[in-house]
Amino acid sequence: MTPFWMALAGLYGAVGVALGAFGAHGLRGRVTPERLAVWHTATEYHLLHAAVLLGLALWLRLVPQAPMVGAAAACIAAGVLVFSGSLYVLVLADLRWLGAVTPLGGVLLIVGWVLITVAALRAAPV
Repeated sequence: MTPFWMALAGLYGAVGVALGAFGAHGLRGRVTPERLAVWHTATEYHLLHAAVLLGLALWLRLVPQAPMVGAAAACIAAGVLVFSGSLYVLVLADLRWLGAVTPLGGVLLIVGWVLITVAALRAAPV
C-alpha cells in the first residue's frame, strides 16, 4: 500500500501547485478578493496535507504493519478531497451550500491528525 500513498502524495502535491498557480494568475480579477482568499486557504491545506501524506507513506514504508498510520493516511486523503475540493468548487461555481460540506473535510483532517498522534504514542521506540 505504501506505493499508493506515495503516488497519491505526489499527485496531490502536483495538483496543489497547479491549482495554487491557477488561483494566483488565472482567478485574479475574475473573482472577488474574498473568494480568492478562500482559494488560497484551499491550496494551503491541500499542499500541507500532501506533504503529510508523503510522510505517512514513508512511515508505512518503515513500519508496514501500522494500521493506524494507514487509517490516518486515508482520513488525510479524504479530508483534502472534501475540504479543499469543496472550497475549489465553491469559488469556481459560487455554490454557497458547499460551505456546509467543507467542515466534514476538516473533521476528516482532524481525525487523521489524531490517528497520527495515537500511532506515534503506540509506536515502539526506534
